[in-house]
Amino acid sequence: MNSLKFNEKVCATCPSADCLLKCQYMTFEKDEAQKEMLKVVKGEESRVLRDCVTCYACEEYCQRGNHPFYLIEERREEKGIYTAPRPITKQWINMTLMQGKQMVGAVKDKAVSCCFIPALGELGTGELFKGLSSAMVFGAEFMCPAVHTHFARMSVVKERLPVVIDNFVKLGVKEVICLHDECYGTFTSIAPAYGMEVPFKPSYYLDFLLERLQEMKEKIRPLNVKAAYQRPCSNRLIPQKHHLVKEILDLIGVELPGRTYQDENALCCAEILRSVSGYQLANDVQQRNIEDMLQAGAEYCVFNCPACQTSLSEKVTKKGLKPIHLIDLCKMAIGEKERGIE
Repeated sequence: MNSLKFNEKVCATCPSADCLLKCQYMTFEKDEAQKEMLKVVKGEESRVLRDCVTCYACEEYCQRGNHPFYLIEERREEKGIYTAPRPITKQWINMTLMQGKQMVGAVKDKAVSCCFIPALGELGTGELFKGLSSAMVFGAEFMCPAVHTHFARMSVVKERLPVVIDNFVKLGVKEVICLHDECYGTFTSIAPAYGMEVPFKPSYYLDFLLERLQEMKEKIRPLNVKAAYQRPCSNRLIPQKHHLVKEILDLIGVELPGRTYQDENALCCAEILRSVSGYQLANDVQQRNIEDMLQAGAEYCVFNCPACQTSLSEKVTKKGLKPIHLIDLCKMAIGEKERGIE
């Protein structure tokens, strides 16, 4: 089984300890942060292994690319320090089992990955996805197993990811357009971190979306609205792609007003936190996040992840915000969708 490529010297010589110092759920002084991370590196007991809420952010905070989050979850599994009650962990493992029920469209050189999220199939339609809507694949056989990192089951990731990669290879595709950040992050962050070869080109759907919008620029009617962007936890695995959100929103006339919980300081949707850390923390995070959106004067809450949208749509609607996926917002700008709550 593949093992994590982790360099102990990189952590030992780190001048910042940002992976823990910037954490929004654990508080450290700099010296303590360095000491605790080195305990994790050495496989010793550390409060990090008890208190980490699995938000992925340390993957972004580490500027040396040494994958602190993957290491934390490896150590947790080694020590049997699981993040959620065993029935919840087993439920996730069982409901994402590959059972030979995948759905494969008219795939040629390109496939559009819907992961294991039905809502992505509907989003990937219309003029923006012209010529590709029929090339979608869906099912556990094509699901990125990154969700199991939240439950400290890296063994499941290492067992299933090579199978997922091989399933795409069997399709004969040269390129896989990922409609979910977690899929793109899996192929471009987790796979190389574990020395797994990805013999096709993973493409991020926001790169594709921006290119399509630029091609269709004459059809765009600026929306002239203010929005708060709900950055998903999985985007932390691919921070180099975060800038695309603002570029797309600028192009369609959507303003992102400054607020506290955005960009590097973003809060996740908190539903995974509900599983691993309890209701009190999850409710607090969601309340602070939504209040921050309101104080910024946002009209819309824009989602990139359908899971985040499911978690927060009802809550933001009750506060007067209009929940909408980024793709649907783009469809509004080219006249394919009516304005309003999606």
